[in-house]
Amino acid sequence: MIIWAMAIHAQSKVGLPADPQATPEARKLFARLMELQQKGVMYGHQDDLMYGFTWWYEKDRSDIKDLTGDYPAVAGFELGHLELGHERSLDSVSFSQIRDQVRIFHQRNGIITISWHLDNPLTGKSAWDVSSREVVTSILPKGANHAKFNSWLNLLADYFLTLTDDQGTLIPFIFRPWHEHSGSFFWWGKTLCTKEEYIQLWQYTVNYMRTKGLHNILYAYNTDRVLTLDEYLEGYPGDEYIDMLSLDMYDRGSAYFGELDNALGFVSKTAQSKNKLSALSECGGIGPNWFSESLLNVLKKYPVSYVLNWRNTYNPRAVPEDSPYAAPSGKNAQFKADFMKFYHDPHTLFLKDIQ
Repeated sequence: MIIWAMAIHAQSKVGLPADPQATPEARKLFARLMELQQKGVMYGHQDDLMYGFTWWYEKDRSDIKDLTGDYPAVAGFELGHLELGHERSLDSVSFSQIRDQVRIFHQRNGIITISWHLDNPLTGKSAWDVSSREVVTSILPKGANHAKFNSWLNLLADYFLTLTDDQGTLIPFIFRPWHEHSGSFFWWGKTLCTKEEYIQLWQYTVNYMRTKGLHNILYAYNTDRVLTLDEYLEGYPGDEYIDMLSLDMYDRGSAYFGELDNALGFVSKTAQSKNKLSALSECGGIGPNWFSESLLNVLKKYPVSYVLNWRNTYNPRAVPEDSPYAAPSGKNAQFKADFMKFYHDPHTLFLKDIQ
């Protein structure tokens, strides 16, 4: 462990974002994340600042803060339906309010990650519409929907350009597009396009953002559950496009923690060899001591930047006591006690720990 930590420390001195024109702020964020990986694992929560199980957009509120007295170190935001010109995301969150919270959380010195579940440009249905294997083909250069895709990327880039601090400087953040492609539940998934098309889609997206002057972004490559490194890297767009190797994996049975241990092992080792960051970018599960023992015992083995729970779906009439996808709300005493042990462990980092 000491040798591993020394190796990471040496890399952090020379590590740079993939973008050769990365802004000073993006370089600082990359270096900061590299350093924090040595200290522990940051906790993240999707839409944490936007709503909770029983509330909707209340100033300075957070389910995690309600429970622990502290914010997550990483705040996740979703931009699905921005491409349609809508006022609100697919989760009914105002894009204007997202912009406000990105600025506020950046001022708090928190880490920001953004996802994008864009609609199917071929059928006009949701990102989960997998009825056609021609969607990616249709939006690449020379495809029938290429102009539409460019217009969507323009809307995304224009929005990204509004994410600035009080001095007008672009805020650095982690962007995780085209995620979980090892599965086949999004229109860009493994069986919905060829490996070459997926790589081209990634490269085109990154290059497009860079031509718009967006050099403040760290890009996270991401898969769903995988069992081997070869499976993980199928579709990898290249080191010059990626800053973070990340993995999504939810608890679906008794084999979960063994599979997670294996996957985080080869993902983090590969990230280290490439001088990239690594993260468990989505996870969730329930059970006795799920957070404080089972999950944490795996996370402590590897240099993982952060672990993120998905959103606490707003439903004030039926607050779930346990959810395999969400973060604890504090309604269930056993769940609350487990998460508080996780919170107090020296290896977990919340907002106060990264100041």
